[in-house]
Amino acid sequence: MTSLTEMAVDVLTTADGRTKTQISRAHVQRWQAARAQGQPQELGDAAPPSFPARPDKPELKDPRDVPRRKPGSETGRIALLHAVAHIELNAVDLHWDLIARFRDVKMPLGFYDDWVRAADEESKHFNLMCDCLEDLGSHYGALPAHAGMWRAAEDTEEDFMGRLAVVPMVLEARGLDVTPGMIEVFRKAKLTGAVEALETIYSEEVGHVAYGSKWFHFLCGRHGLDPKETFHDLVRRYFHSTLRPPFNEEKRAEAGMPPDFYWPLTEGLT
Repeated sequence: MTSLTEMAVDVLTTADGRTKTQISRAHVQRWQAARAQGQPQELGDAAPPSFPARPDKPELKDPRDVPRRKPGSETGRIALLHAVAHIELNAVDLHWDLIARFRDVKMPLGFYDDWVRAADEESKHFNLMCDCLEDLGSHYGALPAHAGMWRAAEDTEEDFMGRLAVVPMVLEARGLDVTPGMIEVFRKAKLTGAVEALETIYSEEVGHVAYGSKWFHFLCGRHGLDPKETFHDLVRRYFHSTLRPPFNEEKRAEAGMPPDFYWPLTEGLT
């Protein structure tokens, strides 16, 4: 029987995005079916690669070198969808990497249930964005993309709590802040398919941030740490940017992140 960590490595070593997400969703079905029968697959201890396999396209560039396009134009809207597709593909790998990389830390099965589900939803999100791109005559890989997406994983490859703090609780939480504005861009353009896809992503990303907060607090409790102070320390250590408002305080609260977690990290901004 294939272990869960072997499934994770299978996804991480598959380059093509559509194929990667197909394999991801098939593994999710196997895990969830076994769980439903009361016989979960073994977790195993397969080691993930340091960097996931990637297709030849898109060309990955330094964030400063990725062209910015105004979302009011068709080319700008395509660029926006392409950027979201790239984020979602990275999220698929980030969640499977989380499952495999920190197997040395004993966690309840519910931890794996949550992140397997998150990986499944991110796989769906990537395909939704690809479908939207194809509806507009484009495709994933047609434009250059951000090369820094995996940096958070590299920086926290030996810090489980750091990974939870930076990926779901900072990067994915930022998605809750910016997605409503993206939805409005496509609503104004009367692109209902893109609106529906982004609304699905917006709804489900709340759960991913909540998983991060839930298991971060779990580990803080295990180690007798103050969650807020620990979160601030880890974000300052690993997040190579600045948290900037406006924040979607309602959705962040729904995901288990009160304002005193993130507002203090904006101190010193002008």
